[in-house]
Amino acid sequence: MITIAVAQPRCAPRDVAVNAVAHAEAVRAASARVVVFPELSLTGYHFDAPVVSPDALGPLVAACADTGAVAFAGAPVAGPSGSGRSIGVLEVTGAGGRVAYRKMWLGGEEPAHFVPGDAPAAVEVDGVRIGLAVCKDTGVPEHAAAVAALGVDVYAAGVAEHESDLDVLRSRARRIAVRHGVWVAVASFAGSTGEGFARAAGRSAVWDPRGALVRSAGVEVDAVARAGVVPRPAGA
Repeated sequence: MITIAVAQPRCAPRDVAVNAVAHAEAVRAASARVVVFPELSLTGYHFDAPVVSPDALGPLVAACADTGAVAFAGAPVAGPSGSGRSIGVLEVTGAGGRVAYRKMWLGGEEPAHFVPGDAPAAVEVDGVRIGLAVCKDTGVPEHAAAVAALGVDVYAAGVAEHESDLDVLRSRARRIAVRHGVWVAVASFAGSTGEGFARAAGRSAVWDPRGALVRSAGVEVDAVARAGVVPRPAGA
């Protein structure tokens, strides 16, 4: 079993240095092996935010080194071909950071500013396989199926949703959990951010493979929810 946390840290618009410190504080507060952050958590949901280099995350790397945590943070990253920008997930450990996944299904005005990723992705932590997703990915059955086909135990997503769409967020999580028999961990942006997100949903949460809500944060900024995740038995 590992402990996974979903965090919704405060976010200064486009200020990666400040936000890396907030992420580091969240990792230290989480007391978890894995900490999942919302979509574009390191810059805020701003279409003009610059690409974030994994080398710019010193405080977060240090926090992961001190706690033994693996963090999955949201950021604009270089596109899969090396050109353009994608909405990405950075895997950060005490050894540094890397691009672990690029959002495959873009929504709203995102296609005018970002290019989609080209493949699903999973990361293994202590024998637990964690599939990665970002926001609209969670509403696309083909994405969940492709991630599940990687043999994952957990489907982990960072999202930015309006408060009015909380029910949509939660119904997607339950559906993925039940259909694929996996834990679902969703880190949901809290507070406000760019592109019309005056009131983000917050309420980051973890669901078990039966679709039951195990832990949930509130709507407040800097909240964290954590749960123990048990991998599927070998051969299941």
